[in-house]
Amino acid sequence: MWPRDVAVSAPGKVILHGEHAVVLGKVALAVALDLRTFLRLQPGAEGRLSVFLPGVGVRRSWDTADLRALQGRISGKGRGEEPLPRRSEGLWALEFAGIPAGASAPDSLATLAFLYMCLAISAKYGDVPSADILVWSELPTGAGLGSSAAYAVCLAAALLMVCGAISCPLQEGESTARWTEEELTLINSWAFRGERVIHGNPSGVDNAVGTWGGALRYQAGKITPLKRVPTLRILLTNTKVPRSTKVLVAGVKEKILKFPAIMNPVLDSIDAISQECQSVLEAMPANPSPEHYSVLEEFFDINQHHLNVLGVGHPSLDRLCQVTASHSLHSKLTGAGGGGCGITLLPPDTSPLAVEAAKKDLCACGFECWETKIGAPGVTLHSCSSLSAQVLHALAQS
Repeated sequence: MWPRDVAVSAPGKVILHGEHAVVLGKVALAVALDLRTFLRLQPGAEGRLSVFLPGVGVRRSWDTADLRALQGRISGKGRGEEPLPRRSEGLWALEFAGIPAGASAPDSLATLAFLYMCLAISAKYGDVPSADILVWSELPTGAGLGSSAAYAVCLAAALLMVCGAISCPLQEGESTARWTEEELTLINSWAFRGERVIHGNPSGVDNAVGTWGGALRYQAGKITPLKRVPTLRILLTNTKVPRSTKVLVAGVKEKILKFPAIMNPVLDSIDAISQECQSVLEAMPANPSPEHYSVLEEFFDINQHHLNVLGVGHPSLDRLCQVTASHSLHSKLTGAGGGGCGITLLPPDTSPLAVEAAKKDLCACGFECWETKIGAPGVTLHSCSSLSAQVLHALAQS
């Protein structure tokens, strides 16, 4: 049995190094961001399943008997963990919720992922639960920070626990607990299926970071969690400049085709940065030194120049780097580029005054800024009494 009032959380993610080069078979490093999505799970009225997603304006409730009647229409029931295509015939049986085929608005996709995961998991492992689920996130949506994957990971963990497929590891008196490696693997596989509903053909990186936390290496479809990595302080800055990942990726490809002798060495250098950075990160926990941070800062600077050469920079990102450099801090874009987000490393000896001054100057540019950490833990079970006042207040919405 699961406790009467618990919460599950999962982190977002940023790409540390390897943006765009990863599409061409090079190494990328993705790290867990300590801005988290929280799911509160409570027993509901008998025979009712309710979900409240205030971030996207969803509040829905269904009779569990009606949901049970739909389970047989889900394609793939009883076929193991094979991910379903996003628009499979059975999946769109969920249009009973009033979601039209091809819907792409965030509220529709979030509802669809919830219903699909609930029905598919309960069909395989147990009955449709009578529960109230509320999900709230510290992560901005649409910023390339893995918000949908954190949502899918939280859902997978909560629903698998309710249906008895994984244990409830939280013992009496404990504030947090994590699942076994085997259970995390199951959570990750179902979170990936939820991501398929939302994104169609995701890489699997975002949900893996949300599940295991820390850092992972991704190359040519293979995901390898790094064994031990330090938790690093960063500033995360959202320039709020919208961009199209598809257009940016196409632009990089075009430039490589046009200037292969020039661009391929740049991609090789980005690959080398990712691999060298992995070595530094894995060496830091056993023997941390100020030199490690100096090297990481140099990697940021070099890679940012490389990304500009690839054509994915933007004046807003140049401004971000200039502002932080004026405070002796080092930054780079993270994700697709062309605007979006950047990350700034905060070594341990960075003065609080310098951080506050940098944040003030970044906000004066019209950017949104968070002081946070990377290398955060993956999906975690919490007693609600252990959560911060801010998170508890958000999860107390009704």
